[in-house]
Amino acid sequence: MQDTGMTKRIFIATFISFIFFMAYDYFFIQPQTTQQTNQIKTEKSVTKETKQLPKETKKSTKITNIATVKSENFEINIDSLGRISQYTLEKNIFNDSKGKKLHILSNKIPKVLEIRFKNENLNKEAFSTPVSVDKSDVTLDGKPKTITITQKLKELTIQKILTFYPDGHYDVKIKLSKDEPYFLAIGKVSAEVNMYAFHGALLVNPDGSLEMIADGDGEVKTYKNIKIAASVDQYYTTFLYNLKNGMTIYETIDNEKNPTLYVEGNKDLNLHGYIGPKYVKLLDSINPELTKVVEYGMMTFIAKPMFVVLYKFYEFTHNWGLAIILFVVLVRIILFPLTYKGMASMYKMKILAPKMKELKEKYGKDPKKFQMKTMELYKKEKVNPLGGCLPMLLQIPIFFSIYRVLVNAVELKGASFLWIHDLSQMDPYFILPILMGITMFAHQMITPNNFTDPMQEKIFKFLPLIFTFFMATFAAGLVLYWTTNNVLSFIQQYIINKSMEAKGLIIKQTPKDTKK
Repeated sequence: MQDTGMTKRIFIATFISFIFFMAYDYFFIQPQTTQQTNQIKTEKSVTKETKQLPKETKKSTKITNIATVKSENFEINIDSLGRISQYTLEKNIFNDSKGKKLHILSNKIPKVLEIRFKNENLNKEAFSTPVSVDKSDVTLDGKPKTITITQKLKELTIQKILTFYPDGHYDVKIKLSKDEPYFLAIGKVSAEVNMYAFHGALLVNPDGSLEMIADGDGEVKTYKNIKIAASVDQYYTTFLYNLKNGMTIYETIDNEKNPTLYVEGNKDLNLHGYIGPKYVKLLDSINPELTKVVEYGMMTFIAKPMFVVLYKFYEFTHNWGLAIILFVVLVRIILFPLTYKGMASMYKMKILAPKMKELKEKYGKDPKKFQMKTMELYKKEKVNPLGGCLPMLLQIPIFFSIYRVLVNAVELKGASFLWIHDLSQMDPYFILPILMGITMFAHQMITPNNFTDPMQEKIFKFLPLIFTFFMATFAAGLVLYWTTNNVLSFIQQYIINKSMEAKGLIIKQTPKDTKK
């Protein structure tokens, strides 16, 4: 086959890589089921109680906050029905667009640790009977603290014993004076809305695999022996977990088919929970299995090790911007030998073009013989026809994985670098996107091309401008990665060009040749 130019392949690989991960995020960030689960028919009363939220009757009292748990990082509110009604992040880096403290829990019911009884009459009574607490104001000064919540109904007494830890996780023990079937709500987060990040429910199966249910794709289902049941968005989560014995989880839906999760309860229930940002190191310090709620889609198996390396660079530099730059340097160094061989192979293919043309003219009518003669030529000249494409194909999963890491990394919240105050947000001055376009154009200029289609060449020349506008509103951390990659690609291309010239694989054009 006749080579049509290295630049054409670079253009195609780069374009496909971007289209691939953008299309994946937009169309296919659906539940990635890694283990088939059995849908179990629940009793009608279960479906009714969990799918339809109970209505407050005239007996209901006004819902108020009756207890507060404070730490330097967060504040938790407990309401008069014994639920965690809100979780507020105290650090200014999490403030919302109006500069106010960020509340990460949804204002809709069910609230975290809300109890739904299977018995409809009991359920109505529970929603109209205020609870009492043994402490109304708790400060976590480096040590865990416990609050006991008591609700006395006519024929049933409910106790929730909650132990809160400074890192955001908590223990929950529920005790009933007699056995009554109920469902404990996990609650929902609703702080971040980003079309490029996953939003919905996440379950960790007994074998450690993930069950993901995107908002809008919920069903009424039952899951057995689940280790972790979570509500997640781009940066935050609320979840309950029992890593040793597992939980029975009921999934229900609202009018928009968004999934809502409940844990099946019995007389005495012991669980653990967490509310807060999806900090990988923090979750790992509580229990390494909890880091599963930080997922990166289909490329998680590549993305997770990437984050580990990126975090090591952060620990070394104490700056996320520098960590991203060092990470790009590492990736380019690792890929350079393969890139160099691939480029050399492509240049050789270009030199073989006249001989390929001769073979085509001679054996074109006999495809089998043409293919045989072509392979003989490759073997004789020691050329790998696929060698030039391999380095570019390898970069697609790498770019996609680091994209997923940087988009989902709450660690970049409030991380500054030079003029940028928050790498998780767009560059407010558009300096990085412009630099990205310039460096992409510079790399394009020193990359030899062999376009035969004028339209293709025009599209290629406009690519830096298109990408500049396309990435102008992306997180600055991601644009920093791409800009650094362009700079290093320029340097590598310059080195490769000089090497190819020395080997006679590139004939340096004179101004006279250029005019021609």
